[in-house]
Amino acid sequence: MEFISQYGLFLLKTATLVIAVLVLLAGIFNLRKKNQEKLCIDSLSKEYTDMQEKMNKEIHEQKGISRKQKKKQLESEKGKPCLYVLDFHGDLKASQADSLRNSISAVLSVAREKDEVLIRLESPGGLVNSYGLAASQLQRIRDKNIPITVCIDKVAASGGYLMACVANTIVAAPFAIIGSIGVIAQLPNFHRWLKKHNIDIEMITAGEYKRTLTMFGENTEKGRKKFQEELESIHKSFRDYVLTNRQDLNIDEVATGEHWLASDAYNLKLIDKLQTSDDCIIEKMKTFKVWKINTVTPQSLTEKLLKPATRIMHPWA
Repeated sequence: MEFISQYGLFLLKTATLVIAVLVLLAGIFNLRKKNQEKLCIDSLSKEYTDMQEKMNKEIHEQKGISRKQKKKQLESEKGKPCLYVLDFHGDLKASQADSLRNSISAVLSVAREKDEVLIRLESPGGLVNSYGLAASQLQRIRDKNIPITVCIDKVAASGGYLMACVANTIVAAPFAIIGSIGVIAQLPNFHRWLKKHNIDIEMITAGEYKRTLTMFGENTEKGRKKFQEELESIHKSFRDYVLTNRQDLNIDEVATGEHWLASDAYNLKLIDKLQTSDDCIIEKMKTFKVWKINTVTPQSLTEKLLKPATRIMHPWA
């Protein structure tokens, strides 16, 4: 028995050491990655033309475009304004907000009159302050009088819709999830379990409402009421922000926390058009040179590990 006990202790020490080393290496690796952020610029117009040419050549046995024709195409492209395509894939913390900020700064540094921005947005929502900041980044574009189109193929709910409503035009695929204009907060409370096991929790605060609800202390009706008031205040700000940007909405009808399929959201005026992002971009290629702008920031090890759990716990706010 003593051998087994010592062997178990040895394994525990070894496991602890391995975990500590892995955490240290992950931290160093993530710090190095933060300096590797880079701006990527790709011509979607060229990608689409090349794809179309290849399909015609293989399927219809047509000859490729001649150099003269390509030169003519390039000349015609010169006079077109630019459409800048940015992607935002939101998680609970709106982690891509920093990349979005950098991409928007890059676009605003060169954008000219008649240029436009298109955001391909997918987000189930998340933290209020994080998505408030992300929405403020889009507001920077509006403040420069540059038209924005937001395209939603899957979901823009809660904080995702807070961002989407900034756009001049919201386009969504028919089965995308739209809305969830509401606020939610939940936390477990272990007070009864701790009390049962004679465990005391000391919490010292200054200010009557420094803490309203806690995980370990005994929550009071007064605390619950104050917490509810805070949620209501955030919800009112959410409603007002949406209504400021989309004044034709019946805000009492749509700000109930419900979500809808885009086909129903269209009738409620939450969106302006039923269309996939692909068709929207291809349509705009007739009048714009289309560029995809993306600031690439490598994901941290922690984010990679937490992402699956976040999707399970937070399907669309």
